[in-house]
Amino acid sequence: MTLDIPPAGDRKGKSGKGETEQTVLSFDDNRPASVLFGEHDRNLALIENRLGVDIIARGNRLTLRGAQGARKSAEQVLRDLYQRAESGLDITTGDVDGAIRMATALPRARAGAPVEIRTRRKVVRPRSPGQKVYLEALAGNELVFGVGPAGTGKTYLAVAKGVQALLAGEVDRIILSRPAVEAGEQLGFLPGDMKEKVDPYLRPLYDALHDLMSADRAAKMMADGTIEIAPLAFMRGRTLANAYVILDEAQNTTTQQMKMFLTRLGEGARMVVTGDLCQIDLPSGVASGMAQAVDILDGVEGVAVIRLGEADIVRHPLVARIVAAYEKNTGKSG
Repeated sequence: MTLDIPPAGDRKGKSGKGETEQTVLSFDDNRPASVLFGEHDRNLALIENRLGVDIIARGNRLTLRGAQGARKSAEQVLRDLYQRAESGLDITTGDVDGAIRMATALPRARAGAPVEIRTRRKVVRPRSPGQKVYLEALAGNELVFGVGPAGTGKTYLAVAKGVQALLAGEVDRIILSRPAVEAGEQLGFLPGDMKEKVDPYLRPLYDALHDLMSADRAAKMMADGTIEIAPLAFMRGRTLANAYVILDEAQNTTTQQMKMFLTRLGEGARMVVTGDLCQIDLPSGVASGMAQAVDILDGVEGVAVIRLGEADIVRHPLVARIVAAYEKNTGKSG
């Protein structure tokens, strides 16, 4: 890909001081350029709408018109996505949205080498500055707390990192767990055997796992114990060594349950604890073990506490607006 910025004298900016109003990008390879543009140029349209620039496509050349800052961000987005396409990867709407988030982040937030997780099925890259910090923490700490609202990718990225570590031989197994407490429901009143009772609570973990590896491979690893999915109650009395251990929905743990879980950490193991402290379903008057653990352990060597927020929500854009609306309403009622 080559870049051609016309001289300032060719197109004067609105200020009349010679600031350029357009940037021209040329792409060398038709195939990744086609992937970058998207079907009917839908990726270009999304970049235009989000960044407030005009993008004119002529063959493999793009002309960007708009304010200097917007053009610079659009150029960064297009460069990042073209590199992805050159690697043979598809570009989804989520990938475009993530590239825009990263390009418009504060310089400090987007500094440093690119971070990614590679499994045999897909490549996972951060789609927000907060996700980048989270992935860096997962790579560099034995215990990581991922705290944030729904849609920030805290569970999915933790599972992806666990799959990567397993395939690379860094750990011998993955253990995925959740407290079986939600919305006041009790397991004893649910139909079926124990597996049938707890499976609905663990479904988000299954979904993430199947997105990162084939269903057959995941089933085989679960059958031989390489990947274990179990409710938190089954962790008591165990020592979890050489394992990648993830506790999801940890806001619904009690103080005793959280302490029990954290002290299962064995030699060569890593732990990730994820949860949303705004979605606690414990009985009234029962303190969240995750909330307490975050306060107690923040700053301890080997422990990272990463707080993701509204800006890191990477689901449908409406999810971010829903979260913001609820937070605003909570502030009024509080």
